[in-house]
Parts: sequence; C-alpha cells; structure tokens
Amino acid sequence: MKIIVLDGYAMNPGDLSWGELEKLGDCRVYDRTPANKVLERAAGARILLTNKTVLSADTLAALPELQYIGVLATGTNVVDIQAARSRGIPVTNVPGYSTASVAQMVFALLLDMTSQVGHHSRLVREGAWSASPDFAFWDRPLTELDGLTLGVVGFGAIGRRVAELARAFGMTVLVHTRNPEKYQGTREAESVEFTGLDTLFGRSDVVSLHCPLTTETERMVDASRLARMKPGARLINTGRGPLIDEAALAEALNSGRLAGAGLDVLSSEPPRADNPLLQAENSVITPHIAWATRAARQRLMTVAVANVRDFLVGNKSNVVN
Repeated sequence: MKIIVLDGYAMNPGDLSWGELEKLGDCRVYDRTPANKVLERAAGARILLTNKTVLSADTLAALPELQYIGVLATGTNVVDIQAARSRGIPVTNVPGYSTASVAQMVFALLLDMTSQVGHHSRLVREGAWSASPDFAFWDRPLTELDGLTLGVVGFGAIGRRVAELARAFGMTVLVHTRNPEKYQGTREAESVEFTGLDTLFGRSDVVSLHCPLTTETERMVDASRLARMKPGARLINTGRGPLIDEAALAEALNSGRLAGAGLDVLSSEPPRADNPLLQAENSVITPHIAWATRAARQRLMTVAVANVRDFLVGNKSNVVN
C-alpha cells in the first residue's frame, strides 16, 4: 500500500508525528512538491494526500493506480473534483478543525487594531515611554469594543464562533448569509440580526469575512462596498484573499477613510512585493497563520488519518465528491 504526502510541511513542520499514517502502509512524506515533480513522486501511489499541491485532470489521468485523494485542509479547490469523480476516486477533506483558532485570530487582529498593542509595545522598547512626562503614554486612539457593531459575512462554523465571541465583548452582531432561514429558531440566531450585505457594510463598525470564494464573492469588497462603510470602520479577512479588491482597500486605508484592516490572507500567497496592502496605512497583515495553531494542526492530522483508515475498510468519511 503506497501512501504519498506531497506537501506535508505546512501541516507538520516537525512538531507532530506521521506515525499513525505510517502504520497504514508504505508511507513517504515530502515537505513540498513542485509541479514538475508531482507525477514522479505520485507514481504508483494508491493513496495521495495534498494540501496546496494542485492535482489537475491531466495529472489524475496519468496516475492509473490512484484510488484515493485526501486534502489536508477544508477547501478542495486544488483538486479537479469532476475529474476525480469521473475516475471513481473519492476526495476527502477535513472540515472544522481550525474553527476555534481562526475565530481567535479574528480577535487577535481586532484587538491589535483597537488597543494598538504591538504599536505601543514597539514605542516602549524605543524609549518613548521612558521619555514621557506622564505615567501613561499613547499616541494613537484606543477603541473599546463594547457597544460597537460587528458585521459577520458568512455564518458557517467560524462565523458563528466569531459572533459568539463578539457578543462576549458586548458587541452587537449583524450577519449576512445566503440562507438565514436555516437558522430560524436556533440558539445562534437569538442574539444576532440577519441583514442584507449592503446594510451590513453600512451599519457595522467592524466587518469580518467568513464566506467561501466563489465567482459571486470574488472581489465582493470593492470600492463601492468600501464606500458604504462608516468612516473609521475596520475590515478583517481571515477567509480568502480574493474576496477583497486589494487596490481599493489600500486606497481606503491610505486616504484615512477606514481606520484599519486586519488581514491573514491575501490574493496571492506568498504576496507579490508590489501588493499595495503591504505598504498601506493602518494594515495589520499576518502570513496565513490563523489555522496553524498546534492544536488545530493536530486535529487536522487526526482526522486526515481517520479518513484514510475509513477508506481502507470500505467506509466513507468526509468525502466531498
């Protein structure tokens, strides 16, 4: 039983164990696999695991022994799902493993922007507090979350967790989702208000994006939608980078119309050096790490291995096609 992991480093840079997967067959783990090495490394594999390495229709056609594809993530856009289905190859994913960690990052970004923790810590180390005549020193506005309005775009597991945390901070929560009727009568709907997207952008002090990337949502946060936001509002994106028109957001930040943006994802990753957000005013950018706590990655490992184990005994777990 040949098992190949094409790009295991992101999920496991060395602090987790592949031992449980190795018990299931002849397992080889590559840290990263460039496109021109995929066929060579995957040749003869019955089970193939990938995180971001693309598996196209042509690639799948060249791997006649392949019987199973496991995506080491929730999103499965790196695999040609239709081609896999036509060849009878199940594709699995790992849903929900990072919900708590991503929601935590939303508030890490928000608190950094509103309490200016990183900025003032740097000033202390640079001597600004030591040189101050006062016992307390700050040079940027500090914002209290209690009483502000958070708009949550997308109400899946992460969006619901973010709404829950926001209420704990005393925030009013607006929600936009394609199917609000799904939540009628549920606990999650009791203390949020479902609104249209434009209404949400117009009323929110903070907007947090948690919707999937589709043809409808790509660049949904464009110049016109940013113009609907309150002066001094903030935008957070821990979902997908292409949800935002980055040039338009950079302009809104540099003009001072928006007070800040907290971004864990960008349109291309790693970003191009000329990405306008890298030099934009009041932008807090982290390198796609919201999902990457050790606890979340351990859950990812556990479920990914369980998916393979179930496949080997004829069960279907987290099959997306």
